[in-house]
Amino acid sequence: MSRPPFPPFDESTAAKKVQAAEDAWNTRDPERVALAYTEDSVWRNRDRHVVGRARIVEFLRDKWERELDYALRKELWGFRGNRIAVRFQYECHDASGQWWRSYGNELWEFSDDGLMRRREASINDHRIDESQRRIRGPRPESEHGLLLPVF
Repeated sequence: MSRPPFPPFDESTAAKKVQAAEDAWNTRDPERVALAYTEDSVWRNRDRHVVGRARIVEFLRDKWERELDYALRKELWGFRGNRIAVRFQYECHDASGQWWRSYGNELWEFSDDGLMRRREASINDHRIDESQRRIRGPRPESEHGLLLPVF
C-alpha cells in the first residue's frame, strides 16, 4: 500500500499531504484515517504513546466518542525531505455541551511509500463559548491553503 504524494516533499506536495490529512481527520472515520499510517506507526499524542495501526484506530474511536462535532484545520508550517511540521486548531464539545478549541503542533515523518511512520503532537485546550466557534465542519475547497488565526 502507498499514499501519494511521496517524499522528498516540496512546498506543493507537502501542502497536499497536509490538506489530505485534514480532510481525512474531518471524516471522523478511524479506519479511513489509520490507512495513512504504517502498520507499525509510532505516535505521541499529548501524554499518550500509541504504536501500530490497530491501536491508532482504537485511539481515534475513543477520541471521537468524547470529542463531539469535531472539526479541524491544519496548516503547513515547514518541511524537509520526508518530514513535515504542521500547526492546527480544532473545535469540539464534550458530552456536557462545553465547547473547546484546541491548538497544537505536529511533527510527521514518512516512509518512502508516503505512509506516516511517526507522529508527535503537542496540544493545548481552551474552553470557549459556542458563540466563539469559528470552525464549523470540514473546510470548503475554496478555503484550502488559507492561514489559521493565531488565537
